[in-house]
Amino acid sequence: MTGDPGVDALIRQWAAERERSAEEREVDRIASAWLADAPQPAPGIPGQRSRTGADSWANVDSADPGYLAAMRSRLPEVPVELLNAAAGWWQMIGDVAEAERWWDAGISPLDQRALDYRAAGLTPADLSKRLGPLTVLEHLRRGSAPAWCVARLARQRRDAS
Repeated sequence: MTGDPGVDALIRQWAAERERSAEEREVDRIASAWLADAPQPAPGIPGQRSRTGADSWANVDSADPGYLAAMRSRLPEVPVELLNAAAGWWQMIGDVAEAERWWDAGISPLDQRALDYRAAGLTPADLSKRLGPLTVLEHLRRGSAPAWCVARLARQRRDAS
C-alpha cells in the first residue's frame, strides 16, 4: 500500500466498511438511529449524595471548571456540551497548563487525536520540529502515524549526537 502503517490501516478499514452487505449497512443505520433516540445519561459520575439529606442525589460535572473556563476563553462559540466532553478527556492527561501548550502548538482542544499523539510520546514542542521538508504537525495532519514521527525524531536526535 502506501508504506505508512497508519494510512494503510485507515485504507483497510475504509475498504472493509465498503465491503459490507446492504443488510449489514441497514442494521448499522437502524442501530445508530435507535441509539441516537435513547436518553443520554449525564456524563461523569452518575450521582453524589447532596448535603440536603440522605435521600437526595445531585449530578456531578465530569469536567473541572478550570478546564472549562480555559476552553471557553479560547473557543467562545463552541457549545458548552462539546467543551464539557473535550475538557473531560483533557483533564485525564494533565493540567490546564499542559493542555494550553498543546493548543499553542496548533492542536485544538476539541481534537482528540492529541491524546493519541501524547500517548505515542510526542510533546507540544515536538510539533514544530522539522522532519524533512515538513514539520511534525504537518506530517500528522497529512495522516502520518504518531509512532512514525516519534521514531523519526529519535533518529534525528541520535544522528545529531
